[in-house]
Amino acid sequence: MGWSTRELAEMAGTTVNTIRHYHRAGLLAEPERRSNGYKQYQAWHLARLIQIRRLRELGVPLTQVEGLGESPDALTDSLRVLDAELAAGIERLQRARTELAAILHARAPMDVPTDFSSVAERLSEADRAVLSISAMFYDDQAMKDIKSMIEAEPADLDHEINTLPPDASESTRQHLAERVAVILAEHQRNHPWMKDPEPHLTKSPAMVTEIAVRSITDLYNEAQRDVLYRAHLLLQQNPDPEG
Repeated sequence: MGWSTRELAEMAGTTVNTIRHYHRAGLLAEPERRSNGYKQYQAWHLARLIQIRRLRELGVPLTQVEGLGESPDALTDSLRVLDAELAAGIERLQRARTELAAILHARAPMDVPTDFSSVAERLSEADRAVLSISAMFYDDQAMKDIKSMIEAEPADLDHEINTLPPDASESTRQHLAERVAVILAEHQRNHPWMKDPEPHLTKSPAMVTEIAVRSITDLYNEAQRDVLYRAHLLLQQNPDPEG
């Protein structure tokens, strides 16, 4: 004499509706019925139900459960894929907890990457936006270098550029561009990858270039963009402005 659907659900720690769903999905075979029409489940039904529940608790989608029990190789492959997904998920959660700890305990600003909280005050709103965007396509080592570059830059130069009005004079623009060119040259000497950043990119160079150009265009005023353009032009003409 077998078990009823309700008894099977109770023993397996699930619900009658779940068992019916597994029947409809073809994951659990229909049992024989008694003369009165009631289902009578056997021990192998219980074992199969426990197996399905275990796979679901491990995170295996229902669409992949069917047949895994009969195919050890398929089960192994599926679990390996799942393990890799879980490892990536754990890494994401650990990073999220690290950032939350910084935000909650160190009161780190939300508009810059967590590691940049110590330099956030010297950055303009546009700088913070560019920094957050940059973190999407530079690897960890490049971001560490960028932080050290910010720390090495003269605070007065940052202030002058951050407060530069759109109608700044020609002489002011040229003076700032010359100072920026010197700083950029120093950054390139200390961090040679800046001349060829591709190994440190997490997205395609074409995409990075598009994002960078659009970010500068959208976030900085005309005079600030002009200073940056002049500085890069000066650097191209003289890679070592102090030399």
